[in-house]
Amino acid sequence: MDEKGLRTLLDAAAVKRVRIIAQGARFRIEVDAPGNTYTIATGRGALRLWPSLLSSARWLRDLGIADVRLDLKHWTPDQKELPI
Repeated sequence: MDEKGLRTLLDAAAVKRVRIIAQGARFRIEVDAPGNTYTIATGRGALRLWPSLLSSARWLRDLGIADVRLDLKHWTPDQKELPI
């Protein structure tokens, strides 16, 4: 789901829970809505990753989301990314 889809869910008051999840040194966002869990993606459908906890939290706050769960189980801040 991209930002436009998330805004649609927010407008319909259909967001139940939002999580920022650590993935290596980056962060992804998952959104729970009735019957589904969505991972935020780019406009082209690729997984959207934020470089820091602060940038992901700001992005959510700019959308009006202030209540977020944080999952740092897989956070390795010193992990280097492999070029693809």
